[in-house]
Amino acid sequence: MDSYDAFAAFRMTGHQAIVTGGAQNIGAGIAKVLAGAGASVMIADLDGDRAVATAAEIAALTGNPCIGMACDVTSKADIEAVVAATVAAFGGISTLVNNVGWGARHPDPTAITEDEMVASYKLNTVSAYRMSMACLPHLLEAGNASITNSGSFSSATPAYDILAYATAKAALNQMMVSLAHMLAQKVRVNSILIGTVLTAGYEAAGIDAATQERMKRPDNLTGRPGRPEDVANAMLWLGSPAGSWVSGQTLNVHGGGGVVRLFG
Repeated sequence: MDSYDAFAAFRMTGHQAIVTGGAQNIGAGIAKVLAGAGASVMIADLDGDRAVATAAEIAALTGNPCIGMACDVTSKADIEAVVAATVAAFGGISTLVNNVGWGARHPDPTAITEDEMVASYKLNTVSAYRMSMACLPHLLEAGNASITNSGSFSSATPAYDILAYATAKAALNQMMVSLAHMLAQKVRVNSILIGTVLTAGYEAAGIDAATQERMKRPDNLTGRPGRPEDVANAMLWLGSPAGSWVSGQTLNVHGGGGVVRLFG
């Protein structure tokens, strides 16, 4: 008698995935977990050298195909090149993770320029739409096809010190649910609203060392900041057959959010 495997539905053998922004931080964690679950993974990142190096490390660790290449997700030509390279290497695309996202801190939100607002929208929202549409013909031919976006908890709560980023991520939420309805019964589309995950990206966004130290002790329900694998494990569920009945959803992965106290 065969033994029961409770994890069978989480395995992604036969899946072909693209992870944008997958060379480091949360994206690298996502790529590692998907490859570890059996998927063939393409890491597309602005830093092409790091994408190649990270992919080689993941392939050696998991024993599954993982490749990397340079990609500026605001470039239509770069997106098309990544899609073509993925299909050539793996034979198709079943899984897209729109992980790219970044936003600078603006201590004075009244000083944000129009160009900064538009640039944030192009990077955090439009790029995900372009990549999704470029992958769509291949997703429509795949089994258990899915698109999952790395959203942000800041898109659903006041966040005026990162206003441009939070606004663009809020637009990503609307785009996700609209695509989920448009592609119903064909491609599942979801977003994960990510909370504070301590990575090198915070320093690049202008968060000073003292603030980063305070972020190690967040006032959320779990009492700790997130780890890349916390997000990656949720991505695995949504992209794998285990998540085949989930679409059009925003999943909060942020330690439970802020603690509410009636008396301060």
